[in-house]
Amino acid sequence: MGTEEKTVKTVDLKLRKGVFFPPWILLAAMVVVSLTNGDAFLAGLNAVTSWVLDNFAWAFNLTALGSVITVIVIWFSPLGKVRIGGSKARPMMKYMDLVWITLCTIIAAGILFWACAEPMYHLYTPAVAAGVESGSADAAVFAMETMYLEWTITPCAIYVIATLTFAFVYYNMNQSFSLGSALVPAFGVKAKKFGGIVDVICLFSLVAGMAASIGTSVMSIGGGVESVFGIESGPASWLVIAALIMITFIISSVSGIMNGIRILSSLNAKVYFVFLIIIFLFGPTAYMLNVSVESLGAFLKDFVHLNLMNGAVHGDSWAKSWPVFYWCNWLAWTPITGVFLGKILRGYTVRDAIKCNFVIPAAFSMIWIALFSSASLYYEFSGQGLNETMLESGPESVVYSVFSQLPLSVIIAVFYVFIIFISIVTGSDTNTNAMAGLCTHGITPDQEEAPSWLKIVWGVTLGAVTYILIAFAGIDGIKAASNLGGFPNMFLVLIMIFGLLKISVNPKKYDVHKEDYDSNGRPIESPRLPVEEKEEG
Repeated sequence: MGTEEKTVKTVDLKLRKGVFFPPWILLAAMVVVSLTNGDAFLAGLNAVTSWVLDNFAWAFNLTALGSVITVIVIWFSPLGKVRIGGSKARPMMKYMDLVWITLCTIIAAGILFWACAEPMYHLYTPAVAAGVESGSADAAVFAMETMYLEWTITPCAIYVIATLTFAFVYYNMNQSFSLGSALVPAFGVKAKKFGGIVDVICLFSLVAGMAASIGTSVMSIGGGVESVFGIESGPASWLVIAALIMITFIISSVSGIMNGIRILSSLNAKVYFVFLIIIFLFGPTAYMLNVSVESLGAFLKDFVHLNLMNGAVHGDSWAKSWPVFYWCNWLAWTPITGVFLGKILRGYTVRDAIKCNFVIPAAFSMIWIALFSSASLYYEFSGQGLNETMLESGPESVVYSVFSQLPLSVIIAVFYVFIIFISIVTGSDTNTNAMAGLCTHGITPDQEEAPSWLKIVWGVTLGAVTYILIAFAGIDGIKAASNLGGFPNMFLVLIMIFGLLKISVNPKKYDVHKEDYDSNGRPIESPRLPVEEKEEG
């Protein structure tokens, strides 16, 4: 009977044509233009993103810092105790499975690519506002501060805003499975009429942002293949790698959250920790610990200043090329990523969600940066020529230069290529799952999965856009695509911040589960129910 009921619900699912076709056609047009006139495509992309950064860098900075402040406010507000889906909601999965999926979705493979290469940029071309000499010890501390800034507290906070907004609106306000529903807390139910437009914009933005992230992973795997097997890293090898990634994450996404995505995330996260142990035991341990701790102190001291830096006073483009670029990238990902992460939070409290989506990923990233980024600085100062390698062979080659200093370097490099592959597959299949869901009418808490064919279409589209981007535009194209994707989403995140703050003052006013509050409107503590899988078993 249960199987028959699910079959009926699946048949009732319908394509939201007004949401699917506009971004898909626009992306297809971009691919055609880039193939027919690549130089004009890149020039146009750079012109648009330069205008965005010149005029709105300050807004990106305020959105990023505002996200951090909002997460802290929510933790201490009455909203922090609210259970997503109400006191009777059962979790979809164990908390650690939730942690693994969240960690791999947020981190993806970007940190693997940039943790060793990016410090070289900041070491030799630091921000003018930092007032440090290029290549100096002070520049090394600044490089570490920047890595902490771009990969830990702030990006995780940005993700939490979209995740909590969607989770509460979907499960506690009984709104439809659409990013347009995120407008309701701020502007009321009438704002839902703009829901389709919001979904279209976010779908386009995510594909641009994901293409940038997948592109860096393809290039990183290409560098590993060249390092280990001598096969040149270039458009030919990138095509094969991109195709393999695309096929794998489509298969994982089609298999559903509780199968492919959960299994891959658990494997991926555990491999991350293996690499942390390897670099800690066989790298320059004392140097890594000393530099990372000192730099962490500098980062915490300068936290607000770093978050708001945009280079306008000194006429310096550094901030727009790095931290503001990252805010654009995170913002490109966050709305639709928040849909997926919010969907799997049912049965957990808002504070559980903040720990899972903010505290744990930020702490993990901090440890990763502390070890890998400081190790790359150590080997550069030791005369291993990491910066020279980067200039000659690209940023994807730097991490393999670091591995060459460790015992069993070839085995470690092969293992690393594997983890990059699994990481980007994990991050991509979760978002493909959410993208297909937004294009489907009829998604409910009981019918959670979109049609498989729709996941395949978006997966192939992502693969095509990614390859075109890296083959014809390279790193410059990757950065431009991220900036383009993050701009419209910035306004949506600001609306989400406003909505969350309204909810946090009086969650009972917005929550349909009125029995979960006492007479004073305070959330009633309720025990967590068993995981849904166990109950059904």
